[in-house]
Formats: sequence, structure tokens, C-alpha cells
Amino acid sequence: MRIATSRRSREPALPGAVGVARIDRRTKNLTKRLRPGDVAIIDHVDIDRVSAEALVHAAVSAVVNVAPSISGRYPNLGPEIVLAAGIPLLDGVGAEMLGAVREGDVVRVDGDEVFLDGRRVGGGTRQSAESVAASMAEARAGVAVQLEAFAANTMDFLKRERDLLLDGVGVPEIRTRIEGRHVLVVVRGYNYREDIQTLRPYIREYRPLLVGVDGGADALREAGYTPDMIVGDMDSVTDDTLRCGAEVVVHAYRDGHAPGLRRVTDLGIDAVVFPAAGTSEDVALLLADDKDASLIVTVGTHATLVEFLDKGRDGQASTYLTRLRVGGKLVDAKGVSRLYRSRIKTSSLLLLILATLITFAVAVGISAVGRVYLALLADRWHDLTHWLAGLV
Repeated sequence: MRIATSRRSREPALPGAVGVARIDRRTKNLTKRLRPGDVAIIDHVDIDRVSAEALVHAAVSAVVNVAPSISGRYPNLGPEIVLAAGIPLLDGVGAEMLGAVREGDVVRVDGDEVFLDGRRVGGGTRQSAESVAASMAEARAGVAVQLEAFAANTMDFLKRERDLLLDGVGVPEIRTRIEGRHVLVVVRGYNYREDIQTLRPYIREYRPLLVGVDGGADALREAGYTPDMIVGDMDSVTDDTLRCGAEVVVHAYRDGHAPGLRRVTDLGIDAVVFPAAGTSEDVALLLADDKDASLIVTVGTHATLVEFLDKGRDGQASTYLTRLRVGGKLVDAKGVSRLYRSRIKTSSLLLLILATLITFAVAVGISAVGRVYLALLADRWHDLTHWLAGLV
């Protein structure tokens, strides 16, 4: 067990993980405030992979979940990622924890209990690799039920958004020219950092239109790029990125209500509103397709059934249909990285350079012109050494 050092006193360190408590019911919002060593207190049923990777990236000292991290509905991917990073995961501590601990309190997580100022304020189930594996095995039995619900949601969405999906009815006009261009759509989802890194040669050569979906716009800027367009409900993109000069498309509910529009207008930014029942990811893909993009490359989006279920939202059925709508012009960055990996080793490249230099040296040595240059070089070297000897 790790021994943590108390931040408040010089008393002997107590066992467990100690850190400043950061609290939020929405993990996506919490990860923006986390600092290395903090204790993340969340209310997240079925921790998904994206949330888990964000917690790991923030280097928290422990994760305390008010809700069950694995409910058994389906085999969600998050808990395994948290534990694999060596971060303690305490599960099902109950909603009372949200009132017992305040933001900024220094708490200690020891075993299956949480302490504040030496006083126990809650407890739950300490997850381990074995307990998560057992829960995942049970959850796999529930995939069939989730698949039936997913299919029902898909049909419901198709009925409601038939005109948009089939005929593009409701897609707004934008000022950014997309026709005939490659479009790179970035979502801050699975392995987005690695995918952007993989695509750097592609971005350099083809210069695609860069579209960031909410926090995906920040991901582009972190990678050194400036987005051309930002699409989303504006709940996870920073003000600084919104002001970067990109065209902003606010995703609204089907009735036209756009909660994120006020934030954008308060920043003095003119925005386009796109009402749609799907996700912001869908809106970006439909927009690129309707405006005749020649190719759409996606980063961090959802592509497999497990990823759709892991998102934990009924609306993910819309993403499945949207991908069918976009069709053959859609390429996932994961496919690019798996299809092509450089097979040239660094050692082979160095040997090639060395062989080239040797060949050049031999060619210079056996030619008449080369011998003249070598003689001239020898004279210059002799002059240099004579001058240095004179200085000494």
C-alpha cells in the first residue's frame, strides 16, 4: 500500500492516497479542473473509456465514485484503464459524499474508506483487477439487451431525422468553403492524441479543413493546429479557442433551442445554429458531407458497437446512422494507423546514410577532380594546424 504525505501538517504520514478533493457530477467538467495528485470525486455510472483516459491524463491520486463504476448493463471500458494506471478506484460510496466533502478539502482514501481531518466520511467498494474482471464477465451477458435497445433507438432516430439524413433538409449555410476539400473532424475521444500524431504527414501534405467538435478544437490547438471550424454545443471548448477565428456552428436541439449559443454571443462571436437530434459529432459529419467534402477523416470518433455502448447515451444510434449516410468518403484515423506503419528501422536508415557517404568518398578519391579537391583540402588543413600551432 502506498504511504501518502499529509499536506496540512508535519505529523507522520498516514496510509493511503491523500489529495485535494475536486467534485463534479459530470466527469467531463471535472477533468478541466483536476491537477496532479487531486482526488477526483465523481457521480458516474459505468465509467467510459474517454472519461477514464482523461482522469489518468490528469494524474489524480485516487478516484472516488458515488455511483457504481460498472453497473452490469454492458462491459464498459473505463475502470480497467483507471486501475491499469495504478490509480485507486473506490466505488459506490453514496450521494452523501457530495455533501460531506467540499471542493478543496484535503481527503485521504485508505482501502475502502474516505477520511477528512482524521474523520471517516464515507466508504464503498475498493475495486481491483480481479473484481473488475468478474464484473465485466457478468456485464457481457447484458450486451444482447443493450443491442436490442440500441436497434430500437436507431429506428426511432431514423423516423425523426429521415429528411435530414436522406435529403439534407435543415443543414444551415456556412461561410467556410468545403466543396472538393478533405475535412479532418477531431473529437476528443478514443486515442485522439495518438491519431493526430499519426496524421501529421497527411495534414502537412493535403492541408485538410480542420473541424473541432467541442473539446476537439482544443485538441487541435494543443497539437499546434488552428481549427477552421468549431462544431458543438459549446460545453467543453475553451473561450480562447472560440476566439481563434474559426467559424462556429452551435448544435441546437431539434426545436431550435441552443443552450450554448448565449455563451458564444457573449464572446462577441457570430455563430451558425444547426438544429439536430443527434450528437455534435454527427452534426460535423453531416455538415461536411452535405457541403460536398471529397473525403472526411475522423479522429477520436465512435466506430465499433462497444464504443457506441461505452458512450452510455441512447443518442449514439444517431452516430451509427450518420456514418452510414456519409458512406465511402469516411475514413477513420485508426484505420490509417493500422493500415500503414513505417517499416524502415532507424538503424537501417543510418546504415543507408553511412553507405552513401562511403560511396561519395570513394568516388571523390578515384576521380581526377576529386584528387585535386582532396589536395586543396589537405593544404587548407595544414594551414589551419600551422596557424593553431603558432597561437600556442
